[in-house]
Amino acid sequence: MQLLNDMALFVEVVKARSFRKAAEAINVPNSTLSRRISLLERAIGLRLLHRTTRRIELTEAGQIYFERCKRIVDEARLAHEQLGEMLEQPSGLLRVSLPVDFANTYLAPLIAEFAQRYAGISFEFDLTPRRVDLVAEPFDVAIRMGEPEPSHMIARLLARLSPRLYASPRYLELNGEPSEPSGLSDHQCLCMLKTKVWTLSNGTETVEAAIGGRFRLNSVGMIRRLATLNMGIVILPEEIVSDELADKRLQRILPQWQGAPTPVFAITETRLLPAKTQRFIEFLRERLR
Repeated sequence: MQLLNDMALFVEVVKARSFRKAAEAINVPNSTLSRRISLLERAIGLRLLHRTTRRIELTEAGQIYFERCKRIVDEARLAHEQLGEMLEQPSGLLRVSLPVDFANTYLAPLIAEFAQRYAGISFEFDLTPRRVDLVAEPFDVAIRMGEPEPSHMIARLLARLSPRLYASPRYLELNGEPSEPSGLSDHQCLCMLKTKVWTLSNGTETVEAAIGGRFRLNSVGMIRRLATLNMGIVILPEEIVSDELADKRLQRILPQWQGAPTPVFAITETRLLPAKTQRFIEFLRERLR
């Protein structure tokens, strides 16, 4: 049992990249934590960590040991949860990485509903477009839009959102409304970086529409904002522009056409998930579909 406890302490130190931060997170004295890791290294006969005044780094042996230990600790924690009421009323801190605009616009009310349902769960949300490292960083799950990159991570499909075409009433008043996808090349189209065409379908036909425009960005929020400022046409899921549609700052155009569905995934480091993470993923899948 002591070995399992020390393995759990080692995993926390690696995840925090700091003895002090790990000690604060698990509420044990820093000196105790350091002593237990030293005893663990002595028992194994190998150095697991390179220690400096600023941070710690895994040795080659430490990396191998961490990957094995993390799975063992996760399984042990899961076993404890499944034996008790936590499976029905999960508790603990849930750390989630979320896409900025989708979270602000669409997920916020769902998160509020989930929090009301599970009062024992507290939350840390990191809103960022970057690909977080679920092994090195302390996230339980990352919600991401678009196909996941090939990796050893576990990707669970939550939903597929269909992008549609929108523009502000003022923009259409000044520039007219295209009647066919081919007309988009004569308009200001607000698109992501490196985008040259929009692939559109009407159910029976798929076309690649060339797009014109002065703006290419890497921020969905900025694209949406520029559209409300009468700067052009956007192609976004309805869930992203629901507020703008409700107060008529944007309206749909070419209603028979839509873009290729955008998948939404829950990405985790392992299939063995604690109850709090399982419930969160199940809840989002239910609501998004």
